[in-house]
Amino acid sequence: MTQIHASNDLPEDIPLYASAPKVYPQSVHGTYRRIKWILLFITLGIYYFLPFVRWDRGPDAPNQAVLVDFAHRKFYFFAIEIWPQEVYYVTGLLILAAMVLFLMNALAGRVWCGYLCPQTVWTDLFFWTERLFEGDRRERMHNDAGPWTARRVRQKVLKHTTWLLIAWWTGGAWILYFNDAPTIVHQLATFQAAPAALIWIVLLTSSTYVLAGFMREQVCVYMCPWPRIQAALTDENALNVTYRYDRGEPRTSFKKSSVLRAHGEKAGDCVDCGQCVAVCPTGVDIRNGPNLGCIQCGLCIDACDSVMKKIDRPPRLIAYDTDVNLGRRLAGKTPVYNLVRSRTVFYAAVIALVGGVMLVTLIGRQNMSVNVMHDRNPMFVRTADGSIRNALTAHIVNRESATRRFTIQVERPSGAAISVIGVGETQGAPIIEVGPDQVRELRVLVTVPSSANPPPSQQLAFKITDVSTGSAVTATDNFFAP
Repeated sequence: MTQIHASNDLPEDIPLYASAPKVYPQSVHGTYRRIKWILLFITLGIYYFLPFVRWDRGPDAPNQAVLVDFAHRKFYFFAIEIWPQEVYYVTGLLILAAMVLFLMNALAGRVWCGYLCPQTVWTDLFFWTERLFEGDRRERMHNDAGPWTARRVRQKVLKHTTWLLIAWWTGGAWILYFNDAPTIVHQLATFQAAPAALIWIVLLTSSTYVLAGFMREQVCVYMCPWPRIQAALTDENALNVTYRYDRGEPRTSFKKSSVLRAHGEKAGDCVDCGQCVAVCPTGVDIRNGPNLGCIQCGLCIDACDSVMKKIDRPPRLIAYDTDVNLGRRLAGKTPVYNLVRSRTVFYAAVIALVGGVMLVTLIGRQNMSVNVMHDRNPMFVRTADGSIRNALTAHIVNRESATRRFTIQVERPSGAAISVIGVGETQGAPIIEVGPDQVRELRVLVTVPSSANPPPSQQLAFKITDVSTGSAVTATDNFFAP
């Protein structure tokens, strides 16, 4: 038997784990930085202040425009009111979200991560706060490498206090979507809030503080699954932040490149200044090619463009580009951008289809509904006079803000009689009263006389009619017999 011995030449101090180096992103100005600021203000403005927007739904109904009302098991979104029985709308929204994410990836890679991801948005806000109190990249690096001074302690205290305030408002804003916003704010201000609300605020505050303040790029590189998923979904026609090495290489300093060009030798436009790495929030060197840590934020494009402008060379050495165009440039061909292709058309079609179906059902849905569920054991009983009786549970939904009265009848099978336990009849039909925005559960008995000789199974159809308006809905099940 062959024995394998460990080599004594290997060093014994090789670490099994290497901690990630701290990233000090530098501030940058340019097109993509402005886009990120605009989206940051829009998204955070919506998140923080949307719970305070009011929407009149009538008396005895919540007037918060967007509200997840767990107590009454409803979700309000302006004029839309979603009930637990309509969970398919939530399914549709999840499908839409996934397809929109896939479409964004097919068009421009991780553009969601770079501009709209909550982790990115809050981290950008934390970066701005950090620069406000501690200065830009070089000053922060110098301070962190130096000794603790009174000035440094003051900067750290102010920064972390502001971070905690941002994180606290972030956690507090989240619970506003599940309670009446002015009410819960008043309760928090007067120390009367429920313990559950305080627990959620503490959890969300601490998670925001840790993820946006300390874990930053680790969340994007190690914790988030989307980089690995999108890497499998992307293709060579997707726009990604790309270093155009066909133009930038061979890279050298500005002085050396000027000398080389004066002698007719090849020199790339990249002057190896490192600004693209300095501004990257995850510390990626885009010049090394596609990287899992690149969130496609475009800040390196702004940094590189500012350098190109200073040395009087064309912009967009780093740009949103495709792998196909890199190859075409090397071959001396004109770049092409194929945004409309089979996968983008497919994603757009699914979005249009699901969105259209949801819109049509929302527009056409009635303010009343009924569903029935048959007893499973026993499926039927035979009464003393030989009739066959089935028992069912019915739920009548009233989506209006006023009490309504309904009649319930059996349309099929013909000749069937209906009775509702605990409900009287008027002119041969049970009258059911349902309160505003409520669901009433009923115990329904349907009886078919033995003379009808019912088959083992046939369709059972109920009709629910609004007494005042005459509008009606139906529900079906099966009637079982021996």
